[in-house]
Amino acid sequence: MGCPVFHLVGKESVLKRSFDFMLAFMALVVFIVPMLMVAMAVRLTSKGPALYWSDRVGSNNKVFRMPKFRTMRTDTPVVATHLLSDPKAFLTPIGSFLRKTSLDELPQLWSILNGDMSFVGPRPALFNQHDLIALRTERGVHRLTPGLTGWAQVNGRDELEIPEKVRFDEEYLKRRSVLFDLRILFMTATRVLGRHGVTH
Repeated sequence: MGCPVFHLVGKESVLKRSFDFMLAFMALVVFIVPMLMVAMAVRLTSKGPALYWSDRVGSNNKVFRMPKFRTMRTDTPVVATHLLSDPKAFLTPIGSFLRKTSLDELPQLWSILNGDMSFVGPRPALFNQHDLIALRTERGVHRLTPGLTGWAQVNGRDELEIPEKVRFDEEYLKRRSVLFDLRILFMTATRVLGRHGVTH
């Protein structure tokens, strides 16, 4: 006889994946024109491609390529923004606006459709954020599919130090459910509209 907990987790995962795929598809239909406009604006205001693809750490520490609208110059070092000595110096003319409105995140709908990401989960770490990756692995958070938004994002986002961020990620691991995901999505919408928790 199979374990009831295993079956519950399996059904929850299938439900979450189905929800992610349908919502991402509908979001692409709604946002396709704004995304084309943003892509054009990025190309017209700075040298380089509209999209920036970065190596990110996904479920079980598997690395995948994640797209964002480019908000930094092409000569920006490949490190987390908070590690740059002067992040604002590397921003494109519309980079700050894209970040504050989270419009730079829209291409990640592709990652959700592709199964590399979910709408809700820990934000995917850069491949070289070894301290964050190690702490998430130690706490078991690395098993989760990374998200477009997450419990840590609605509780501080860029303002959180790594240990605090992982504490919220671990709390999400223990509390995750469809209703909790919906709550986080609602909180994300209110914070994006209010532009809370973004430092640059």
